[in-house]
Amino acid sequence: MFDIVFLGTSASAPSIYRGLSSQAILAGEDRFLVDCGEGTQRQILRSGIGFKKLNRILLTHSHLDHILGLGGLVSTFTRWESMDDLHIWGGEHTLSRVHTLLFDVVLAGQTPPIPIYLHKVDGVITIYESKAFSVKAFPVTHRGQGCFGYIFQEHSHRPFLVDKANELGVPNGPERGLLVKGETITLKDGTVVTPDMVLGEEIVGTKVCITGDIARTDNIREYVADADVLITEATFLDSERDEANSFGHITAKQAGELAKEVNIKHLLLTHVSRRYREFEVIKEAQATFSDSIVVRDLDYFSIRRGQALEKVED
Repeated sequence: MFDIVFLGTSASAPSIYRGLSSQAILAGEDRFLVDCGEGTQRQILRSGIGFKKLNRILLTHSHLDHILGLGGLVSTFTRWESMDDLHIWGGEHTLSRVHTLLFDVVLAGQTPPIPIYLHKVDGVITIYESKAFSVKAFPVTHRGQGCFGYIFQEHSHRPFLVDKANELGVPNGPERGLLVKGETITLKDGTVVTPDMVLGEEIVGTKVCITGDIARTDNIREYVADADVLITEATFLDSERDEANSFGHITAKQAGELAKEVNIKHLLLTHVSRRYREFEVIKEAQATFSDSIVVRDLDYFSIRRGQALEKVED
């Protein structure tokens, strides 16, 4: 149901191998960008996903390493790309900084050639919903107010039991569609067929959670619990937990502990500091939660209902 493309995985400043924070979530025809650090638009091109329909941007918080790339990206969108509109979600302070960046700097007071909508996120709210999935925001603790994570949740469904329908004499056609929609039907012979008679047990949809930068894990457990994929930060190692806490971050070990405690299936760690070697972060996370991956720029993953996380190779 969801494809995840990591466009930038470094913490605070870019390194030779890692750009600044950004990831794209692809769900069929729907495409989302979560955060937009400096250089994101070039990473989009390098990844091969392109700009088409990438007009929904979700921001976790207001720090420049997560939003500064919006300037160049929006400039490209409004000059070179064919888009009907652009929607950006974030906390109040985040949107204030984005408004200044886009309207005062990039557009310099001019009317944008396409409508740009800034949507304020406040509390736990559903910000997007389609027939197949929803996107919900939830508050997280970092530095400053208005920091949010996002949940991409495929809708649960009950499979249609063809054998049961055949036994009951339900013909192929619109009658079966009505039952799938939850409506009771009456056959020509007067037999009443309810959805429960032809639908199986509910199958929970795929769940992908992105926390952004966080200072604590206890207040997000209910939101990320049972996720198929949790994407969170690993800015510090546990030997520097006090420093991590003072800067509003968690450690790789804390991320692993959270994943283990709330039944996460796959843990993807990003926002990696230049102060560590990658294998150190991997070792610490996997010591607590074995299914931990420290992601790299342009890593591409796919997750489908009832299936394990798959890394898509070039």
